[in-house]
Amino acid sequence: MKLLRYGPMGSEKPGLLDAQGRIRDLSGHIDDITPAQLSKDALAKLATVDPGSLPLVEGSPRYGVPVSGSGKFIAIGLNYADHAAESNLPIPKEPIVFMKAITSLCGPNDTVVIPKGSKKSDWEVELGIVVGTKAQYVDEANALAHVAGYCLVNDVSEREWQIERGGTWDKGKGCDTFGPTGPWLVTKDEVGDVQSLGMWLDVNGKRMQTGNTSTMIFGAAVLVSYVSQFMTLMPGDIITTGTPPGVGMGMKPEPVFLKPGDVIRLGIEKLGDQRQQVVAWTASAA
Repeated sequence: MKLLRYGPMGSEKPGLLDAQGRIRDLSGHIDDITPAQLSKDALAKLATVDPGSLPLVEGSPRYGVPVSGSGKFIAIGLNYADHAAESNLPIPKEPIVFMKAITSLCGPNDTVVIPKGSKKSDWEVELGIVVGTKAQYVDEANALAHVAGYCLVNDVSEREWQIERGGTWDKGKGCDTFGPTGPWLVTKDEVGDVQSLGMWLDVNGKRMQTGNTSTMIFGAAVLVSYVSQFMTLMPGDIITTGTPPGVGMGMKPEPVFLKPGDVIRLGIEKLGDQRQQVVAWTASAA
């Protein structure tokens, strides 16, 4: 299944994508796609619903974040060896874990706002893991049993604040609009092998990133198991898993960073695509 939320920000309705790529309204069956709807039993119940029996949503509504009420937005750094190289950083021996603020989450095609005072805002196409059931000290062999599905994430990052301002990475990762997520949550059965998905990102029509989840240093099962050793993962939590090479910070001969008017497009095989217009921060955009 491809589960989604559509409609104006703050008033999204639950839906799913049918085989023809059309949005079907699920609000006759559930109020929203919340963490409670991500358990194995809840997903199995939704899977019995015939998409053709659901009302067809006309037009092209806005997509929201595909899960409402996520408690944690966890991120993994330097999880592709070639991205570590372009960042002039060693390949990590263990996953690098940091947090993106929940308030950074936004819809997949919502505007990306360059924060006030930012000089080095950057892009990162990433695979997102959505937790379906509580995971605490799980082993790698059983880790994916706790996953509801996967989604596309743009881990937008302010590099000066992340790297040059001291402290942890979090301050350069958690700005408002720095977490476009969706358009869909795709359940595990429909994704299949999550470690063989093509990835890409364009800025202003120019291909910047091309990669595949097969080259992740730490795969999805390893990451779920690893993170669960340090914090309890709860339904609805999102883990975004690192990016392949081609970020603006690594461009040669000079880095390239986002500016107002830029258009970002990105996608992952089976998980859909996103499009964001970049705008400058103003009081009205905040």
